[in-house]
Amino acid sequence: MNTSAILKTGLVGTLAAAAAFALSNSSAVAHGGLPVVNVPNANPRFGVQNNVLTPSATQTSVAWGNLPLTNRDTTNGVTHYGYNTLDGAPLTQTKNEAHKTEPDKNVYLVLGGKHYLFQGHEIGPRGYVTRINLDETDPLKRVTLISDIDTAGNAYPTIDGITWNPFTKQLLLTAESSSPKGGVFGVGLDANGDPVDGGRATRLTALGSGGYEGIQNDADGNVWIVEDIGGAAASGGKVPNSFVYRFVPTDKTDLTKGGRLQALQIKRADGSPATTSQLQSNPSDAFITQLHTYGMSFATSWVTIHSGTTEAFDATAAAKAANATPLKRPENGVFRPGTGFREFYFTETGDTSTSSTLPGAYGGVFRVSQKSASSDSGRISIAAVGDQQHTGFDNIAFATADDLLVVEDAGDGLHTQRDALDSGYVFHLGERSDDGSENTRGPRPVRFLAEGRDASATFDAMGGPAYNDGDNEITGIHVSDGDPTVAGLLGAKIPRPTTSPVWRTFWTQQHGDNTTWEISWNGTGHDGRD
Repeated sequence: MNTSAILKTGLVGTLAAAAAFALSNSSAVAHGGLPVVNVPNANPRFGVQNNVLTPSATQTSVAWGNLPLTNRDTTNGVTHYGYNTLDGAPLTQTKNEAHKTEPDKNVYLVLGGKHYLFQGHEIGPRGYVTRINLDETDPLKRVTLISDIDTAGNAYPTIDGITWNPFTKQLLLTAESSSPKGGVFGVGLDANGDPVDGGRATRLTALGSGGYEGIQNDADGNVWIVEDIGGAAASGGKVPNSFVYRFVPTDKTDLTKGGRLQALQIKRADGSPATTSQLQSNPSDAFITQLHTYGMSFATSWVTIHSGTTEAFDATAAAKAANATPLKRPENGVFRPGTGFREFYFTETGDTSTSSTLPGAYGGVFRVSQKSASSDSGRISIAAVGDQQHTGFDNIAFATADDLLVVEDAGDGLHTQRDALDSGYVFHLGERSDDGSENTRGPRPVRFLAEGRDASATFDAMGGPAYNDGDNEITGIHVSDGDPTVAGLLGAKIPRPTTSPVWRTFWTQQHGDNTTWEISWNGTGHDGRD
């Protein structure tokens, strides 16, 4: 499909679906700070489906998978936004189609007076990072390759998580692979948003090696990391096997100087830690049920699992040995605005199967509360409990101080079991005390997005090459004003995407055409003002 057709199809299909929904649902419900009416149903897993947005929202495509890179690396096949073409295969819908690279999380920054969206690419023969120039009107000139080699000139792993570290002036990239492949990489940017040192990525060994995905900075310069490694199969589901980490740097302006990598330990009611050996030997442990129960909270501690600088080490093994507490595939996290980085929310994907009978099977959203970002202790409680209809939680972003956007990555298997594609939800978080003990009722999930399935994803799901994924998934939900300073860290400001054009919302419809969208809420669009 040509560029103009893609733009027209994306916009018209979305607007028509939203209009049809608005006509069939006359009872609008205002939801928190966002003008969101519940989209009543997810799309069925059948044929090609349009995205359906809540009526107050519209979306515009800002990039898609067959856009050429302005500075392509032809030698290594890094030539397009969402494809690796090293094998010379056609870009879509053939038995030998090119290897899709799947842009993942988004980082929006205003640098040198220009508005950029940065992304790492999750699968394919090699990792790379792209930059979308949102000011460029010609799509064929919009996407630039930022990095696809490390400091030795070699390929580095594919990238899942990304954030901007204003202290080091780097994009921090995570590779979601078990040690020794996975870990954290840094790519420096100058004041104009261009890569320094030729875009060569530096492995930050002091942050360890593990299946890292979510990554965020706090205002003290600490780096919070959320790991996603699935556990072994057990009777009725899978065992918890992933950890939440915090890296406390020796020098927050230079992460190569080392520091302390810590892992989150959760205490049982009697004060003893819930350990890997306990929860993996008994994945039906009552503690897991309690942890996923509204109104309950548990003490937490950060246990140091490694100090100093060294060659890459196995962070997952070190966390287990230090009696940190594993969870069921936590994936991404963000600080709640207005809390001074004292509240960190993260998603837990769960088992992504309706056949799982273990506690915590459907995951949820957790809140870690501390007196300060650097405190060594705090409390954890469930902020939203997953269930069969709302699970596979992955990316997460605050749209206001109280409205939390959470999107699903349930996978083809669960899509089939539920006959439902993925959705994006708004959870409106109420007021509470510091320990969250009075939160006896969870927030109501309000669907703002029922994701569809484009023709390319439908082809892949129905028999495309095994190296390309099937159904579309929702990833990269991101709300930011693009401020690249410490004051612009996610969680430092109260987002205002419905009233201020400088606040922008993005998400990526991963797989298939790999389209990245910008959402406008209630008619509020970006007008170019900073």
